Amino acid sequence: MKLSLVEDQAIQARIASIAGAETFDRLFAGIRFDEIDGNLLFAIARDEDCASEIEDEFSHHLAVVATQILKQCVDVVVVLPKVLQ
Repeated sequence: MKLSLVEDQAIQARIASIAGAETFDRLFAGIRFDEIDGNLLFAIARDEDCASEIEDEFSHHLAVVATQILKQCVDVVVVLPKVLQ
């Protein structure tokens, strides 16, 4: 299921409050939370380094935030770089 713009922005807003402004601007600028498939949330980050760091440092937080916003269980967050989408 594709996420709506409102759902995408709601996840971004919540994660911004968790990550802090400086980290959010560095890692999450240009991110798009794209779709959910079962318990997987797919996101598109601007490059491979950001995608890797987001998965390593924030996947648990993103899963919790997405579960609350989407009212659907999210267990795994997959962050792909924009070049591979």
